[in-house]
Amino acid sequence: MRRPHHGLRLILQLALGAAVAGCSGGGPILANPPAPRPSLAPPTVPPAAVADPVPIDLPRDDAPHDRLTEWWYYTGHLRSEEGRRFGFEYVIFRAERGAFPTSWVSHLAITDEANERFFYSQRLEVGLGVDRSAPEPEGAPRGFDLAIAGADPTQPATSRRSRWTMAGLNGDDRLSATLSPDEAVLAGAPGGLGLDLRMRSTKPAALHDGDGWIDFGPAGGSYYYSRTAMTAEGTLTVAGQEVGVDGIAWFDHQWGDFISVGGGGWDWFAVNLQDGTDLTLSLVREADGTYPLIYGTVVARDGSVRHLGRGDFSVAVTARWTSPATGADYPAGWTILIPADQLTIQLTPTVAAQELDTRATTGVIYWEGSQVVRATRAGLPLGGEAYVELTGYAASGLASH
Repeated sequence: MRRPHHGLRLILQLALGAAVAGCSGGGPILANPPAPRPSLAPPTVPPAAVADPVPIDLPRDDAPHDRLTEWWYYTGHLRSEEGRRFGFEYVIFRAERGAFPTSWVSHLAITDEANERFFYSQRLEVGLGVDRSAPEPEGAPRGFDLAIAGADPTQPATSRRSRWTMAGLNGDDRLSATLSPDEAVLAGAPGGLGLDLRMRSTKPAALHDGDGWIDFGPAGGSYYYSRTAMTAEGTLTVAGQEVGVDGIAWFDHQWGDFISVGGGGWDWFAVNLQDGTDLTLSLVREADGTYPLIYGTVVARDGSVRHLGRGDFSVAVTARWTSPATGADYPAGWTILIPADQLTIQLTPTVAAQELDTRATTGVIYWEGSQVVRATRAGLPLGGEAYVELTGYAASGLASH
């Protein structure tokens, strides 16, 4: 399970502001003259219910869906010709909330591992202009084609920003995002920050929990698949320096009629092992500290998929880190055991400070970062790459879900 972020409070403010601005001067704004006679309001037509779950249809389901919450999410590991290593996160969220306009949020983060630097930025946009995924002739699969400018109407200079784009179909994807000068300064990279990557999947998409449907019980449910092994090639711009890179990436696509799941947050792990095994684990907490949802997925070298239940693995925290910026106390080291595979995985962050304060767009503070992987299978050493995401560790006064 990944994050159900949304900017609902901001959407409400924007919608109210638009309504007030649209009224002409002199007349009542929030009041109307009395009706000549009382009348009953017409009944509200309920939305058409979708009979979940239905089978995932790829590549058709790469495209956006008319659901409450959806995201397209990439993490990856890149290396330059000189051997410099980088991690990256790039995501676009989509949220529908009743009659309010569709909202979009994007986060971009780059970890410069050798220099122990972490940069991130965020954008928010409201309306339909982000989705450029026009249907192909005769209803053919259209994939996703998203572009978010994040222009602020109160700051005219932001209208000249180049769009962050994300497009893909059937595992052939293109990512491009460059910070504007003001965004780069805010991110601590005044020389510039961005990425331009071409990605291709080397394995079939993995449907989680067997059929790609995760049941959240009273909180709803979510469709969820991943492309766990993608090649990546292109350029990074880090603090003004453009670097040619290649490497691997992980893609998650999740959508459904849910808003918030896991009142206490969650820990998410994505591991690519040197022997071609890919592994993801999700541990979702309630506010009382219990774990109502624990599961995982193993993707073998040949692309075959195996579901892991909560009794099939264990995760132990081996270290912690406290954020000097927010005071949040995060796990900062893990040992993962999968007894049936004789597999032990030890994870340690490449950079301790990989925290994102995205209260301006999602209302959430979270930690997401690249890892050093030390693993053994049947006692034999095994390398790899990994990303970990942690939510719910910031104090309630700092962040909300």
